[in-house]
Amino acid sequence: MSVRSALSAPRTRDVGPHYKWLVLSNTTVGVVLSGMNATSLMIALPVIFRGIELNPLQPSNFPFLLWTMMGYMLVMAAVVVTVGRIGDIFGRVRMYNLGFAVFTLASILLSLVWSTGANGALELVIMRMVQAIGGALLMANSAAIITDAFPSDQLGLALGTNMVASIFGTFFGILAGGLLSQVGWRWVFLINVPFGLFGTVWAYLKLKEIGIHVRARIDWLGNIAFAGGLGMVLVGVTYGIEPYGTSLTGWGNPFVLGMICGGLALLAVFAVIELNVEEPMFRLSLFRIRSFTAGNLAGFLAAVGRGGFQFILIIWFQGIWLPQHGYDFTVTPLWAGVYMIPWTAGFVLSGPLAGRLSDRYGARPFATAGMVISAATFLLMLAFPANFDYELFALVLLVSGIAQGLFAAPNTSSIMNSVPARDRGAASGMRVTFANTGMPISMGLLFTLMVLGLNASVPSAMYAGLVGHGVPAAAATQLSHVPPLGYLFAAFLGYNPIAMLLGPKILASLPARQAAVLTSRHFFPSLIGPAFKNALVPILIFAAVMSLIAAVASALRGSRFVHEEAGSTIQHGRRRTRPAIGDGPVPVGAVGGAAQAGAGAPSNGESALVAPEALRATLEEPPAPRRRSAAAPR
Repeated sequence: MSVRSALSAPRTRDVGPHYKWLVLSNTTVGVVLSGMNATSLMIALPVIFRGIELNPLQPSNFPFLLWTMMGYMLVMAAVVVTVGRIGDIFGRVRMYNLGFAVFTLASILLSLVWSTGANGALELVIMRMVQAIGGALLMANSAAIITDAFPSDQLGLALGTNMVASIFGTFFGILAGGLLSQVGWRWVFLINVPFGLFGTVWAYLKLKEIGIHVRARIDWLGNIAFAGGLGMVLVGVTYGIEPYGTSLTGWGNPFVLGMICGGLALLAVFAVIELNVEEPMFRLSLFRIRSFTAGNLAGFLAAVGRGGFQFILIIWFQGIWLPQHGYDFTVTPLWAGVYMIPWTAGFVLSGPLAGRLSDRYGARPFATAGMVISAATFLLMLAFPANFDYELFALVLLVSGIAQGLFAAPNTSSIMNSVPARDRGAASGMRVTFANTGMPISMGLLFTLMVLGLNASVPSAMYAGLVGHGVPAAAATQLSHVPPLGYLFAAFLGYNPIAMLLGPKILASLPARQAAVLTSRHFFPSLIGPAFKNALVPILIFAAVMSLIAAVASALRGSRFVHEEAGSTIQHGRRRTRPAIGDGPVPVGAVGGAAQAGAGAPSNGESALVAPEALRATLEEPPAPRRRSAAAPR
């Protein structure tokens, strides 16, 4: 940071001792909205596509399905660090409020999509991308705002509570999406509007800029290189699961290879830019902080292991287990969410408690144990058949949710406590980016393993089953070699996969009894069940290995570490203020740097003093983490 940059002086309005709980409650509305939006859309996708008169499973329309599902996540991953950095410069509360407004406006526009067919799908995708920008503004700045408001010894509890609210939002979204889609698909988006309006007005009236932020120029080259590079990589990975030519997947597609290689090259350019630009978008020197690097690496690996498997678990319920237990394919998206409640309950039980205990004992034991237990639950699932006993499976889901709760809040608290106060927005954005990048990478890898595993035995079984029930041999041969991704996504969207494959013409040509058997709830699950279970073996092993490596990364973070600038910017019920440079000594904990590299924060709650000359010097370089002490990493 150049000497020309100066610390932004906040207004000195009182905030009161209860302000932190106001911050937590408002950001909780934001995460509930985000979680609800994600799951309600997934549940309602079949109704939405019927509403715009588009069959998403036709090969020409499949990109629309991919972008509707994944576009939000890809855009958020690409821009969240940028908007976090903008929050560090111009004010996190200001950017957070803008995020609420943008998200709400995009929800209104989504409910007003006016076209049908491909044009309607394109409008949905574009509006979802706009909504993702609002979501990125919320996600990048909410954790930073909480960190500004809460002392470091309460941050884990606050973040754990916030994450539980997000999980509640996902469950509420399942119910809302299932119920509202029966009324009309536009209501799936309109349900976001009252939450968004309430959160926008409340945040604008009540939240205050108490965080430390630094006036600086925006690093346009770095922002463009990072967003473009990461976006290209994620688009390439996403299209890697789409069949290409005669191949079951798209990893040999020149477009996929070009996007991934070009994106990696742009990310390398980004690193060069950040090391040489005067005011970087993201301080790569933050990766010298062990807790920050280990926490983000653990979060990324956890997302790679967990993210894609969550989709496959949903397909397991929707395509195999629920139909075999009497549920029609059309209602399986809703009931899959209901039957996954044990996982939600486990997270709710352990999240806040783990966060609170990590405030006292550090994140390492809880986050590491969470990943070890998570790996064990993946391996336990290997013992279940495709048509499993739900009581035992629910117990494994409960333990898995507890494990994820043990990991999530302590890991986030550890990351946010480890960085300087002036970099919290960008650091929070990088944390979200690592997690959101892990999800599409996980989907690409795990769906590839699933497709290859299914293709090893499903074609012969499907051919025999179709011919045995009267389907002509030529049609059966063609349908049995349809890429598995088609019937997997049919099950995911709540369609009867066999009915979608055969189509009305072939079904009409068959005897009514044979057509009824083929489209029954039991035919497809019994056909695909054994092959699906075999394909799950490498997937579950992969997820367990990723979780164990995440546990190792988590253990390497060291013991509890709080950066000297970390902690609330509120002290004794009043916002900490910073005099201008030259006005005399300034508290270290209230400015953007330390007087000396390695200086620790005073343990008695008082701020050390640093002369204005030392303050000027600290603006030249990012503050270094303090040296190892009783509370520093080992």
